[in-house]
Amino acid sequence: MKRYLLGTLASLCAVTVVNAQAPNDTLAKIKASGKVIIGTRESSAPLAYTSEKAGTYVGYHVDICNRIADAIKSELKTPNLTTEYMAVTSQNRIPLLTNNTIDLECGSTNNNSTRKQQVAFAPTTYVVNVRMLVRADSPITSVSQLEGKTVVTTTGTTSVQLLRKNQRAANLKFDVISGRDHGDSFLVLQQGRADAFVMDDNILAGVKASAANPAGFKIVGETLSEEPSAIMYRKDDPAFKKVVDNAVIALMRSGEVDKLYAKWFVDPIPPRNVSVNIPMSAALKNAIANPNDKPAEDYAAVK
Repeated sequence: MKRYLLGTLASLCAVTVVNAQAPNDTLAKIKASGKVIIGTRESSAPLAYTSEKAGTYVGYHVDICNRIADAIKSELKTPNLTTEYMAVTSQNRIPLLTNNTIDLECGSTNNNSTRKQQVAFAPTTYVVNVRMLVRADSPITSVSQLEGKTVVTTTGTTSVQLLRKNQRAANLKFDVISGRDHGDSFLVLQQGRADAFVMDDNILAGVKASAANPAGFKIVGETLSEEPSAIMYRKDDPAFKKVVDNAVIALMRSGEVDKLYAKWFVDPIPPRNVSVNIPMSAALKNAIANPNDKPAEDYAAVK
């Protein structure tokens, strides 16, 4: 009896080890459930945000993910596959991906080496410049002027760490407020509780465009960091990676990504029909011409 129990326990342990080491199979999960679940953001315009219609998400990365969903349908030969959206935050986006709650994260996540230890990224579809948003009447034009000021950023992002590392902010003392999401961080700035909102330039331009008075705010300061942003998915899943990456590269090769970029970064966008006015950068043009999933550490930070 003891020998039998020991043998059974050994077998169970072996099964557990095999399961723990088994690779992810997102395509099988999607086919079994009949749906692909996209994690996205509520206030990360123009990459991903809620539209005028409740529960509807729009944006540059949302459009790209919808094209990826079409590629998944084609791969699985399941034209009736449904697409569901789930709001995620800077804090929970990676946990919800790694625990299989969502299948793709199509928001405003920057690709860096630390995150790549937990997740994988599609080829870069946006290159971020981290800067500051201030009120239009603010005298602040550089991070060197933040002594004694209050800075707001969003919980779960790396903006303040980048600010503290910048040589112009060396030895400066400033207070930090953390917003729950980008909309909350912007509200802190609007209410005068912070002097500057430090974040990715596209996020800053997006919240500015969505304000009742866009002219009441301005993006200022030197670039603190240049970082690639991309669609995020589970790592160690080669079959899914192939479908996702090929779908993104196809959009780049066909010129569709350029059209989507113009739609969300150059043309007026909802809800206020205002343009965020960010022409495509040389760095993004290069990333589209040479698709890659290189992390932020491979991009040169501007001092």
